[in-house]
Amino acid sequence: MKVIWGLGKLLTLLFWLVVLVNQLMPFVHPLHLLVALSGGVLAILHLLEALLCNRSLKGRAHPWRDRLKIVIFGVFHLQTIPAPTASKASHA
Repeated sequence: MKVIWGLGKLLTLLFWLVVLVNQLMPFVHPLHLLVALSGGVLAILHLLEALLCNRSLKGRAHPWRDRLKIVIFGVFHLQTIPAPTASKASHA
């Protein structure tokens, strides 16, 4: 599974590179609008994921680094974070 999550992270990073290139040098007419729109929607979804997972990240060693990775990679980073153990989850 690590290979799949790593490949997902790589493809997500490639998508953000395409969105950035589109902002610097816009693609042809219908394509640049679609890339910009899909980049905006994905950014909103990743920010929402980071907000929804905020509480579970508080016990992590570097929660801000995890939040940044969630904003960039989304669910592909969330799947690599280990689940809390039963002792940590019972007092919540």
